Amino acid sequence: MWRKASVAALLALAVGYFYHGCPDLPENILQYISLPNLPTPSQSLSSQSSLEQVISTAWEALITLPTRQWSKVAVGVNACVDVVVSGVGLLQALAIDPGTGLDHEVLHSKEDLKETFIHYMGRGAAAERFFSDKEVFQRIARAAAEYPGAKLYVGGNAALIGQKLATYPDLMVLLCGPVGPKLHELLDEQIVVPPESLQETDEFHLILEYKAGEQWGSTRAPQANRFIFSHDVSNGEMSSLEAFVASLEEFQPELVVLSGLHMMEGQGRELWEERLKEAVAAISDIRRDVPIHLELASMTDKDYMNSIMQEQVLPIVSSIGLNEQELLFLSQAGEGPHADVPAWKGIPDVGRVSDILLWVLEQHGRSDASSEADLTRIHFHTLAYHILATVEGHWANQAAAVMAGARVASSQACGVQVVDVSKVELKAPQEFYSSYIEPRERLSLNPAEPVTVWRRGNVTFHLTPVLVCKQPLRTVGLGDAISAEGLVYSELKTQQPF
Repeated sequence: MWRKASVAALLALAVGYFYHGCPDLPENILQYISLPNLPTPSQSLSSQSSLEQVISTAWEALITLPTRQWSKVAVGVNACVDVVVSGVGLLQALAIDPGTGLDHEVLHSKEDLKETFIHYMGRGAAAERFFSDKEVFQRIARAAAEYPGAKLYVGGNAALIGQKLATYPDLMVLLCGPVGPKLHELLDEQIVVPPESLQETDEFHLILEYKAGEQWGSTRAPQANRFIFSHDVSNGEMSSLEAFVASLEEFQPELVVLSGLHMMEGQGRELWEERLKEAVAAISDIRRDVPIHLELASMTDKDYMNSIMQEQVLPIVSSIGLNEQELLFLSQAGEGPHADVPAWKGIPDVGRVSDILLWVLEQHGRSDASSEADLTRIHFHTLAYHILATVEGHWANQAAAVMAGARVASSQACGVQVVDVSKVELKAPQEFYSSYIEPRERLSLNPAEPVTVWRRGNVTFHLTPVLVCKQPLRTVGLGDAISAEGLVYSELKTQQPF
């Protein structure tokens, strides 16, 4: 722009000089000479608003499937029917008055539900809780199902990931979990459900959604999100896990996707301690050359998270998917980087996120070649951007994978098949740092090539922005769709078996 301005200034001086000597000359020469069109403030604003179009176009050009693709993926073990309703509307229908927010690890009453819902609505954050009272939950579930506009969907991380994977016709998907008649009816016909997974009744989860700017009492939601709760014993005990592992011998998958560990947290320490040992024993029976992706979800018990992280599950899986709440809690539970941050404020700082991702791979993964851990990949997603962090030498096509995850977040939230740039906006920072602490590298976002790459040790980070839906139609299952899409576009390098 400055170069154009300099040329314009010199040209103006030259024309002025000739005009002074020959006033008739400009009329003759101006038909051959035109000054460059400098952008006006409104044109600059128009250019700014087209960043979404540039990014979307770049995604379409750059997102390519890997050379070697999965042909069989087994997914387990949490599955249910989601009842999606307006959170504020349902609570009002239950004659619950607004109040102040307070987080509860387990919900025992409608009052606990109200306080925890308000706590997370005020932050615009997703959360999931277990409701301990079966009878009260059933009454709330009936009211939710009868609420005007309530919708029933496939639910549970495993079932949602399975549904997304099943959109690829060449991919065979096995789903193992508690599948009741309604869920079986809702599932894609391409999904294989082993007979051991079928049960007579469905497990229902209640999804209380709220919109950006929605207000209840003095609480105002800064962004659209949802609060999930259930009284789900089958998924809570991961009762399908052993059947899932047993079914793998016949199915022979190339990739295993595991989810539902967070459901056990609400069962109490005595139960989850014993059940987690059994789960680890079952997972350990999966062939070492088959990569395992673990999808995490909202948890509140630091001891439980530590058991998953340090001594039990993380070392025996090769990939994990998680959001900003789960990443920060993982660091708080393990006293990792930025554990003193009580909660993210606004868009999570890229440098802080990078620090925690590196710490997880160094402390609990195989960033060191001598480590016996299997973890080499983390797919992190937050509203404004996604990061794929991988240990070098294990995964390929990660730039395409992280962009594919962001693209599906943009389209699915708006309820469209392809990104509609009129319905989305760029919220990601255009400049950021590779770390929150020194030494750090200053990085920037290039909309025409919307993947920023940096390395720390032997860990590579790929960041892409999300084109955030201005008026999201449905937020449930976005994280599962993001992880599923990222896995479809990821390729496992074969030189190092897990």
